[in-house]
Amino acid sequence: MSKTTKLLQAANFAARRHRRQKRKGENGEPYINHPLEVAHLLTRIGNLKDTDILIAAILHDTVEDTKTTEEEINEMFGKAVASMVMEVTDDKTLPKAERKKLQVEHAPHLSDGAKQIKLADKISNIEDIADNPPEDWSIERRLEYIEWGENVVAGLRGVNENLENYFDDLVVKAREKVKA
Repeated sequence: MSKTTKLLQAANFAARRHRRQKRKGENGEPYINHPLEVAHLLTRIGNLKDTDILIAAILHDTVEDTKTTEEEINEMFGKAVASMVMEVTDDKTLPKAERKKLQVEHAPHLSDGAKQIKLADKISNIEDIADNPPEDWSIERRLEYIEWGENVVAGLRGVNENLENYFDDLVVKAREKVKA
C-alpha cells in the first residue's frame, strides 16, 4: 500500500470514528476538522513529511474519544503509529485535573513524533480557544487553558523550531484576543 493510500485510509478511518462528534466551539464544527488540522499544521508549519507521524496525527484522538483500540490502530497502521497515538492519549478514567497534570509531566518524555503531534494539537486547540471558544467558557478559563498549553509545550521544546515559534506567536495573539 502506498504512503498516500495509507494516509487517506487513516483520514477515512478517523472521519468514520468521529462522525457523530462536534468540536466544543460556538461553530460546532465537525470533530474530524481538528485531527486533519493537526496533520496540516505538521506539514505546513512543521515541514514534516514522515507519513507515520501524519497518520498518527490524524488518529491522535480516536482511542481517547471513540471506541477505537490500540490493537485496531496497530493492525491497520502499524506499531509505530499505534505507539505515537497511545503516547498522546489521555486516560479518560482519571479526573480531568489529573489528566492535565500528567500531560505536563509526560511531555518531556514523549518520542519526537508524539511531541510534534502534541505541539500541533496545542496550536489547534489554542487557536480555537481564541477564535471559536465554547460558549460557556469565561475569559479566565480561556486564559487558564492558554497558560496550561504553555506548560505542556515547555516539555516539548527542541523538537520542531518552526512549530515552537508558531506556538509562541500564537500565544501572544491569543492572549490579546481573549482579553480584548
